[in-house]
Amino acid sequence: MRFAARALAQAWWFELVLPRFGLARFAARGRIRRLQKLARRFHALAADLGGLMIKVGQFLSSRLDVLPPEITRELEGLQDEVAAESFASIVAQAERELGIPLDRAYATFEIEPIAAASLGQAHRARLTPTLAADLGFENVVVKVLRPGIEQIVEVDLAALRRVARWLSRVKLVNRRADAPALIEEFATTSLEEIDYVHEAGNAERFAEIFVDDPRVGAPVIVWERSARRVLTLADVTAIKITDVGALQAAGLDPDAVAAELARATFEQIFVAGFFHADPHPGNIFVTPSAEHGFTITYIDFGMMGEITDELRDGLQQFIFAVASRDARGWVVATQRLGVLLPSADTVELERAVTALFDRFGGMGVAELTALDPRELQQFALQFSELVRTLPFQLPESFLLLIRTVSLISGVTSALNRDFNMWDAVDPFARTLLRGGGTSTARSVGREAVGILSALARLPQRVDALATRLDRGELAVRSPEVEQRLRVIDGSVRRATSAILFTALLLAGVIVRPTDEVLGWVLIGASALPLLHAVAPWRLR
Repeated sequence: MRFAARALAQAWWFELVLPRFGLARFAARGRIRRLQKLARRFHALAADLGGLMIKVGQFLSSRLDVLPPEITRELEGLQDEVAAESFASIVAQAERELGIPLDRAYATFEIEPIAAASLGQAHRARLTPTLAADLGFENVVVKVLRPGIEQIVEVDLAALRRVARWLSRVKLVNRRADAPALIEEFATTSLEEIDYVHEAGNAERFAEIFVDDPRVGAPVIVWERSARRVLTLADVTAIKITDVGALQAAGLDPDAVAAELARATFEQIFVAGFFHADPHPGNIFVTPSAEHGFTITYIDFGMMGEITDELRDGLQQFIFAVASRDARGWVVATQRLGVLLPSADTVELERAVTALFDRFGGMGVAELTALDPRELQQFALQFSELVRTLPFQLPESFLLLIRTVSLISGVTSALNRDFNMWDAVDPFARTLLRGGGTSTARSVGREAVGILSALARLPQRVDALATRLDRGELAVRSPEVEQRLRVIDGSVRRATSAILFTALLLAGVIVRPTDEVLGWVLIGASALPLLHAVAPWRLR
């Protein structure tokens, strides 16, 4: 809370107070350095506190939609920088959850963890002979939550929610992002990660999706040795998916593995609508198979994404708008997807997207790469201010989708530098666009109803427009004019400050011979409007 209060006070001083006195350029000059220093301090704080704070850093590092790159880059390297829990406390936690001594629950249980994170850690173990015979395997991995982590998470979330309420009262922030909504999204994901029963359910649902696909697998859950704070699953450790040398030594083609990984990913996203949202190389193994060549096995199902019917419909509308170069439809689709906040200037955004479609619409990748970079740079500069200030944020489902594709893109590139993700996604995107018949009929039906509804309201809206014209109530928005007016307003404010300075100074000079104290007070008071009037010119 102290860290947040200090950061907010610093932002208030440099971003709100100083610009009011004409020192905006001075404040902007050190902004990048301040942001980097702030991110480094949070990095150190998170590593010291542990708990959810490390997860907060990882979460923020992916929020390119609401945070500047100076912050996200500093937080990218933040991992679970915490020491392992003592073995005695892990044993006590496991025995409380399972209700039996550890030496009866498992034949062996390794003391050293194979992984330690801020929320829990994992140990290798072997099942008892009777249980192993029933299940058909004996080597397992046991995940155990850190003792007391639920209380730590509860305190951390309470602090984060309070900070979010502070931010929601700051106009500069609430116009740009919905801080309480972001925290609630983070809270939902975090609470799911400390419920191993939920993770086990995710793993079984994932396995059921690919039950007929020998190329994709998931570890078997040992329910007899699992509970809310303990999860036992088959040890599926094999070749790490990015270990090209080991793959080749096993007689596997890394290019084929890359293609199969991309197919499995887009099968999850576009067909099943349920996907692994943390597919980094440590969570994916490749097991050679004499019958099928190889199997890609996922682990760690604590973070999963879901493509709801609403999201799928929104993506369909988005693709339709892009295909038809409909700027208005594109804006409506982004609003429907929950990307744009209500305060977004959709008029200016629609103008920018129209220009984008007019210039680059219909071009293939080869044509885009052949364009003059100066033209792309000029176009980007033209709308850079709009994009920078646009109040948008990605819903959790959308963010997880982007994160997943980004991670998989990195893995496939490590396996095959020439691998083209777009070739792999094309057939699945076409499936989404078609929507499988019934979905398409629903989409077309909704579009038809929307068009007919708009046509039915058109006469009434035209009449209302004519009435407003007659009354002189019509308002026209022009972003360029509004910007010029803001400049003029600033000039008027500085001129007013100059007049006020002159008045106070003259009054002080006139009064000083008869009342020296009051005279000096007036002369001293004239310094503040003088600073506001001349500071912008000095900074130039």
